[in-house]
Order: sequence, then structure tokens, then C-alpha cells
Amino acid sequence: MLRGLYNAAAGMLTQQRRHDTITQNIVNLNTVGYKQTDSIQRSFPEVFISMIGGNEPGNHERSLGKLSTGVFAEESLSLHKQGPLRETTRVTDFAIVSELGLVDPATGQDIPFDASGKYIDDSGEIIYRPGAFFTVQDENGEVRYTRNGQFRVDAAGNLLTSYGYQVLDTNNDPIVLTGQAANFTVNEQGQIVDEAGNLTGVTLGISVVERPHDLVREGNGVFRLESTDADSTRFLALGDNAFVRQGFIEASNVDPSQSMVELNAALRAYETNQKIVQFYDKSLEKAVNEIGRV
Repeated sequence: MLRGLYNAAAGMLTQQRRHDTITQNIVNLNTVGYKQTDSIQRSFPEVFISMIGGNEPGNHERSLGKLSTGVFAEESLSLHKQGPLRETTRVTDFAIVSELGLVDPATGQDIPFDASGKYIDDSGEIIYRPGAFFTVQDENGEVRYTRNGQFRVDAAGNLLTSYGYQVLDTNNDPIVLTGQAANFTVNEQGQIVDEAGNLTGVTLGISVVERPHDLVREGNGVFRLESTDADSTRFLALGDNAFVRQGFIEASNVDPSQSMVELNAALRAYETNQKIVQFYDKSLEKAVNEIGRV
């Protein structure tokens, strides 16, 4: 009996985690550059059970078969698909438009990613589409990545994010706009052009993260990369299918309609598990208070 109680309780915890994740997405519908988070559920390993003595010689027919041991929220993954662009006309607003590809080394063909940027090969391995991000530096001097291109320029000419992080160039140096570069434009390659129309030699640091699902969400719209693999990131190259749009920002990629459907589904699943827990509670109450008196 208690196995069912534990399974239902595990289901409640999992659906609560799913509900919290969806709520976070809905709250960030209007957050610039926000990437939707999906909660991944997985069941615990199934076990074989049998009646007492069922494994003894001659009693194999008493085996009861498999039993599920519940479900748990394994992890939360960010969905790094392109969000819609919104025009602002502000010179310090930028958006990255990217659809980076990969070549399958076995076939030499481009990998056909689905709409979420995922592909499962014949061996079952999951491959994710690389992602392009603005490269920034936090207050501790650590490199971080963001799709929030809502920047500003302070009195000293430093190009900063809306949270005060320093925007870096392709040399991982902070971008400082002074002199003629103070009235700047940026072309599609991210190169900064001064008011005279000359290239300043400074390019926005657009990092290509080869495995974007290795990124860890840190808050304030930035991600960190825990991998120390030198090949896990690189700066944008001319042949990459990605470009920068000045005067635009990338809106959240959360689908509000789908989020509401999933929110209701999580609530219904939670209520179902809750009723099962209440049923077991009443059954145990009878077993203790009524049967125990006999």
C-alpha cells in the first residue's frame, strides 16, 4: 500500500516543479532575450516484485511482474530557439538573428534540426543546434553570455548591459565608445562604425556556444558555461548563418498559449496525485483506528 502512496507523493512533487517552471516562463513573457525553460520528467527504474516465497524453486508462478517506483523532475532545460524581433530604433539596442548549422561527420550532410533546435541520430544521441550570444563580463570579471541586447552607454563611454555588465569585443576586452565612435552604428557582422562611416576595428563579441544546453542560467538574463573545453565556444565567423540587427531587441521565445495549456495539465496531474494520497490516508486511518480495535 505504501508504495502507491510514495509514487503519488513523488508525482505531486514533480508536478509542483513543472508548475513552478511554467510559471517562471509566463512571468518572463516580456523579458528581453528570455529563453523558455522546460522541466524534464523521468520515471524511477522499474523493479520486479513477487509474493513471499515467489522466488523459491517451484513458485515462479507467484511472481507479480514489474512495478513502477514513481517519477521525478530530472532537470530543467532552456529552449534556445530564436525569439521574435521587436523594433525599438534605439542605437544601443541589438538583436542576434541566428540559425547556425552543423555537419554530420558520418554523412557529410547538414544536420536537420527540428523547430526546438534538437536532433536525435540513429544511435539515440541528442545533438543541439549551436547558439550565438553576446559576450559580457560581470562585476567579478567572469565571462557570461546573454541574448538580451538592450545595452546602454555610460558617461565614460562604456557599453553596458541593462544590468551593468560590461559588453566585450572579439578580443574579450570591454568596449569603450569615445570620440567619433560615440555616435556609432553597427553592421550585420557586429563591426562598430564611427560617425564618419569608418570601421573602428572593434567588433561586438558574438560567441557561438557549440553546446548551448551546457549553459547554466544565472539570473539577470545571463548564462555561464561550466565546461572548460576550449572547443566549446568560439567567436562568430563570416560563414556563419547569423547577423546583428541594430535598433531591434529579441523578445522572449515563450509561447503563452502553450504555456497555459501545460500549466493546466500540471495542475490537473497534481490534483489527481493529491486525491490518491488522500485515498491512501483514509485507508491507513481505517487500518489503524478500526481494524486495530478488532
